[in-house]
Parts: sequence; structure tokens; C-alpha cells
Amino acid sequence: MSHALADRPQHDHRDQAPASSHTSPNTDFPYPSLMDIRICTSNLANQVLRTPVWQWQTGAVETLSPATQVWLKLELFQKTGTFKLRGALNCVNALSNDERLRGIVAVSAGNHAMAVAYTAKLSGISCKVVMPRFASPARINACRENGSEVLLADNMHQAFEWGQRIVENELRTMVHPYNGPLTALGTAGIGLELMEQIPDLDAVVIPIGGGGLCAGIASAIKQIAPHCAVYGVEPFGADAMYRSFQSGQTETLQHIDTVADSLCAPYTMDYSFRVCQRFVDDIVRVSDQEICASMAHLYRDMKLVAEPAAAVATAGLFGPLRARLDGKRVALIICGSNVDPGRFTELLLRNSDAS
Repeated sequence: MSHALADRPQHDHRDQAPASSHTSPNTDFPYPSLMDIRICTSNLANQVLRTPVWQWQTGAVETLSPATQVWLKLELFQKTGTFKLRGALNCVNALSNDERLRGIVAVSAGNHAMAVAYTAKLSGISCKVVMPRFASPARINACRENGSEVLLADNMHQAFEWGQRIVENELRTMVHPYNGPLTALGTAGIGLELMEQIPDLDAVVIPIGGGGLCAGIASAIKQIAPHCAVYGVEPFGADAMYRSFQSGQTETLQHIDTVADSLCAPYTMDYSFRVCQRFVDDIVRVSDQEICASMAHLYRDMKLVAEPAAAVATAGLFGPLRARLDGKRVALIICGSNVDPGRFTELLLRNSDAS
């Protein structure tokens, strides 16, 4: 896939910045204002859950980072099992009547598809979701149970191409999994909640796929507490945002290979990349082995069934960020729990400490 496809317009007015957005002096690019974030979070308050924060004080934290105070923002307890509902609702709530009549389309390995299908059912809107064949059967079934038509592509590159053709041929609105101001405004509510729940944080660690989660949370945190460091974490096998930070432009991956299937964005896109570029201090990468070990730590110590993507921030804390975060007050975003029991067990058993 070329950069031309990655940056192709989505024929969707919601990819334009809100009128009240500010412009960054560093990038000359509009980003979500704190006022817009607060308004959006208030508007979604009756549709999403305010997820809890737990402090992690035992097990791996005591052994690997004893001087670090660690909190978990438990977005895996959100409706539909992930943070994705926030962005999906915010996008669908903004649809015009004509757009609602034409319906929507989403592209996703599962979590975003589930959130969009759930939102479409609540709103009475026709929905198609394009998913890769390797997607979890449970996630595929959840989309169908919510009344969406599921289309299966061979890989994520083909899924995005198929989704774009549907936009062009059927005039459906693309509810993008990670790009656009409305998606960032939705996910920014997590950062707003977190800063209210745990004041005086030194750092927040966020999983990155396409960057929609990280862009939103980082924009909220940095406008509330500029001193608080924000770190993104990607798998080595799906590191489009890391590569974009290195090159200074959107990048496309030719190959994706990671257990964290929810983070398999095939390319970065301009809006989410540039908001992350404005607010994120650094991006680090972790291996699949580190991800599986972190799933085991979360399960053993905190009794959480975290999908691989949700363990990526933990892997960052105990791996490449360990020295930088030593002795700090740190929050990890635990973003989802949609994993089949068999797959969860298989991945835990990859880590010898899980036995």
C-alpha cells in the first residue's frame, strides 16, 4: 500500500477540525482544545462509563519497579470491553439525518468494529464492518449479533481498501478507527477522567495502534498538566507511529506481525499522527514476549483478563521505560479485554512465569 492511500481523504466532513480547536505553535496544526474535550466528555457522560482506577502494589511492581507508584486506568471495563466506544459514539452522534439514512462503515480487527456495531444498533443505523479473517470469532459474532453486516478481508491493508470503496460506492460515512478530530475528542475523555482521579501524575503510558487513543488522551493530559510526560508504546511488529516519529511523516507498514491484533494499523494518518507529534514525549517498542509476560503479570497480580493490546503499556513500563519511570507516579492505560478464553490461555502459556 502506498502513502497516497494512507493519506487519501475519507470524504467525511468530520475529518475537519472543530471550529474552537487551537493551533499548535510547534506544528501549526489544529488539535482538540480543553474546552472541546470537556464539552464532548459531558455529552457522552450518559452513554459511556466513567471507568475506575486501581493502584498496582503487589507482584511484578514490587519486584521490577519497587520505587514506582503505578495506577491502572481500567478502560477494559468500558461498555463493549474497550475504549473504542467513546470515539464511535462521538462520531455517530455528529451524523446528519442524511448520513444516518445512508449508513456507516467501519474497518477494524475487532474492538472498533464491535463499538461501531453497538453504536449503530443503539442509533438504528445501517452498518457494515470490514474485518480481517484472522479477527477473533467472538468479535465477529458480536458485530453480527448487534445487526451489522460483517465483510472479511485477507488482511488489514485490504480491509481498509475495501472500506474506502464502500464509502465511495455507497456513500456511507466512514467511522474511522483512529483518525479525525471527533475520534480524538472521544478518547480524550479518558485523559480528562484520569487527571481528575489521580492528581499529580508524572507520566502516563498509552498503547498505540493508529494513534487515536494516544492522540486524545495526550491532548487532554498535556493541556491540564504540561509537566506530565506522555509515552506511547507499540509492538515491534506493528510500529507505524514509531516510524512516523522517526521520519517526521506518515508511514505505511509493508508487513504486520504481532500478537496484539488490536494494534495492527497498517499506516498512520495525518490528524492522529500530528496530534501525537504535538503532545507525546516519546514512543517506544516492545516485543510479543514482553506483551505476553505483561498479560501474565496483570492476570496474576491484578486479576485482569487483558487482551494483548491492553498489556502493551505494562510491557513498556517494565521494559524500555523502566529506568525513565523509576520512582515516578505513573498511570498505565489498560485499554481492552476482548480476547477468546482459548487465545488468552495460549498467550499466557508463552510466558514461563504464568505456569
